[in-house]
Amino acid sequence: MVATNGRTVTVFGGTGFLGRRIVRRLRYRGFPVRIASRHPDLGHSQFDPDDLQIQSVEANIHDERSVADALAGAYGVVNAVSLYVEQGQETFHSVHVESAQRVAAQARLAGVERLVHISGIGADAASQSRYIRKRGEGELAVRAAFLDAIFIRPAVMFGPDDGFLTTILKLLRRLPIYPMFGRGLTRLQPAYVKDVAEAIGRVMQRAETRSTIFEFGGPRVYSYEEFLRAVAHQAGVAPLLIPVPFAVWHVLTWASEMLPSPPLTRNQLELMQIDTMSSPELPGFAELEISPQSIEVILQKMLSNSV
Repeated sequence: MVATNGRTVTVFGGTGFLGRRIVRRLRYRGFPVRIASRHPDLGHSQFDPDDLQIQSVEANIHDERSVADALAGAYGVVNAVSLYVEQGQETFHSVHVESAQRVAAQARLAGVERLVHISGIGADAASQSRYIRKRGEGELAVRAAFLDAIFIRPAVMFGPDDGFLTTILKLLRRLPIYPMFGRGLTRLQPAYVKDVAEAIGRVMQRAETRSTIFEFGGPRVYSYEEFLRAVAHQAGVAPLLIPVPFAVWHVLTWASEMLPSPPLTRNQLELMQIDTMSSPELPGFAELEISPQSIEVILQKMLSNSV
């Protein structure tokens, strides 16, 4: 481990679902943190107002000068900015490729020593899925701009206030008949968001600096049907799970995308057709001596807190 010695880490996307947990774990490890976001007031309100080692600055990852200012004097940077639904100029290419390259290039120019880039399991520049392809292209662009970049690929993350587990839980409670994606055979390995944030804190503090790809998956691989049944069991409900062909879902998403805030998009549907599990050939939680928490344990805590 290396000492923090007051070395500031800039976190882009530090007000998001994963980002704010990263900020807290970095602070726990003694790093002063600079939260770079378009809404600095929001960033400041999410953390202890008396913590003078947390600074919120206004930054736009699409603007080179703005990025450079946020990185000035920083020891490390975490790019936790992500996009799941494209809207106008906010596209997978502009966020996951162009802006990722911009952060990495400006970090190198600023003399930043450590860059952690958040990507996702399955990132592949050759994928037919635009989302996955742009994640892969983003990794290549970051590596070209910052040779020693460290890549974090989490599986789908869960936790309080997420857009994944809490949504499924609500639907399972409300729907006596639950439509599954396909036959429910897609495999997934959900990871607890706080475990991923803790891993990033440990990566930032490691003495090892060479470029590495970490993949973080939870302690169990589920089929989608197994996952739904596990969540339903914890919630004390027993809905009837009905397979719905992906061809039908594609028609539904086409109609859904006509809405101002579509509940389901074609890109999200594509992700539900692809297995997302951590590779045994890449370092993960075990490398950092973290025992990932199960979805059942965290769900019990979430349910007990909501009572």
